[in-house]
Amino acid sequence: MDLEEEAFKIISKHKEGIFQNTIWKELDIDSRKCSRLIKKLQDKGLIIREVAVSNGARTYLLKAKEEAKEKYDLLLSGEMFSACTSCTGDCQPEYCGRLSEWIANLPTEEEGAGETGNVEEPEEA
Repeated sequence: MDLEEEAFKIISKHKEGIFQNTIWKELDIDSRKCSRLIKKLQDKGLIIREVAVSNGARTYLLKAKEEAKEKYDLLLSGEMFSACTSCTGDCQPEYCGRLSEWIANLPTEEEGAGETGNVEEPEEA
């Protein structure tokens, strides 16, 4: 594992961030080499760097960027996209047949996420 990978691994382990001066001490490199290493990680968009103070000395707080995760799964019910995703109609959601069908396909809590099934209508008393 090269120094760049090792530095990123250390930064990623600390969710709240880690001070840059801690990194160069942990990697047993000088502060100048560490700065160049951090700059590379920053240029690749892997980390963010914020000005901070540690033990009275100015340093930087380093944090790994969260991976951008696609949120398409929130629009899916089984294999079916939400009816509203591409809808151009001017309808009222409570009367939309396509939306009702999509909602009926949503998994229930008992079925768990990822599974689909039909949701039964409650019986009237």
